[in-house]
Amino acid sequence: MRGLATTAGVNVVATLVQVRKNPHPATLLGKGKLEELNQLIAMHDAELVVVDNPLSPAQGRNLEKETNTIIVDRSEVILDIFATRAQTYESKLQVELAQLLYFRPRLKRLWTHLERIEGGVGTGRGPGEKQLETDRRLIDRRVAELKRKLRGVEKRRERVVSGRSDQVTVSLVGYTNAGKSTLMRRLTGADVLVADKLFATLDTRTRRWQLPQWGEVLLSDTVGFVRDLPHHLVASFKSTLEEARHADLLLHVVDASHPEAEQQISTVSQVLEEIGVETENTLLVLNKCDSVEDRSFVDVLKVRHENSVTISAHTGLGIDRLEKAVTSRLGRGTVEAEIETDVGNGRLFGYLAEHAEVTDTRYHDEESRVTLTCRIPLRFAERINGTGTVVRYRDEEFGRPSSSPARSDSTKPVDARG
Repeated sequence: MRGLATTAGVNVVATLVQVRKNPHPATLLGKGKLEELNQLIAMHDAELVVVDNPLSPAQGRNLEKETNTIIVDRSEVILDIFATRAQTYESKLQVELAQLLYFRPRLKRLWTHLERIEGGVGTGRGPGEKQLETDRRLIDRRVAELKRKLRGVEKRRERVVSGRSDQVTVSLVGYTNAGKSTLMRRLTGADVLVADKLFATLDTRTRRWQLPQWGEVLLSDTVGFVRDLPHHLVASFKSTLEEARHADLLLHVVDASHPEAEQQISTVSQVLEEIGVETENTLLVLNKCDSVEDRSFVDVLKVRHENSVTISAHTGLGIDRLEKAVTSRLGRGTVEAEIETDVGNGRLFGYLAEHAEVTDTRYHDEESRVTLTCRIPLRFAERINGTGTVVRYRDEEFGRPSSSPARSDSTKPVDARG
């Protein structure tokens, strides 16, 4: 919470903690803690109180009345940070929608001082209509408009993502400030914003990553997560995480130097599950290992999470191990095949150069034919079809799924069109 407040530009002068079985229904805090809070406000001449718990509209209103100070909860702080960070058309729409959905039930807190306005002769609404009701109606109209615009953005994004179905995609996910953007810059050389602050990245960016012993893959950097992310914000940013839903592999980046790293791992997994992202094919990346003072802390994380690799995106330590691990995970859906075709089938050669690793080439001079032995992801092999070209799948040495075509003596027409 302190990190969020600081990111929002707040100077934290004091903290107050209360342990209660249940929050007070009216003021969240008990009577004694409320008095202590008022003393802290007076002592530090505080102008704002940030509450880590979610506040109901009534609790926020009562707390402001009791303290005579502006009260905001965790969700408001996060929404404010997102509003400041939003740069693209899509992220601005998403943040505005989340803000309106959050503040709509809290409008009464803003308009309790207004009298009835807009006399309603002939409207059937008595002496008039509250400004509150007018604003709610305006908000509902704006929410409907924003949802319509976002649906259009989502459809365009889905077309873009589905258009990459013939390419291998890897997505970076993780807690905010875990070092995802730094890792993306290290792997791809992309000129992306790298900053030691929460939610520095709100928009998904995709760059080409030349993966050794594999070839070119698409690497996407996504928005960071945080504990108790507002529900409306999660719903609004679903489209931003479209790449993560369709990725062949997720790299879950973790700040291994953070004392609550384990909780952050659980938070990210929970949010991914909430938005419908499959997490089965995930590689845990324990980042910032150069900042860890007690090495045993990282060792414990590695024992708890077997599918993990330790790196430092800042110094480059362990990047070679990460690349080997990614290649190994992507290779699980790879088959070894022999493809026989005409020597003039340039389209097929180009297709294989992009999507496969050709390990052997044998020419048959008498027939102007060539046989290529290659390792290729099954989904790319199945897209190859055409007259005069055949493919023979070899043993399941490279993890070919059981749903793949018949074994080594089977043939299938192929060409380069995909």
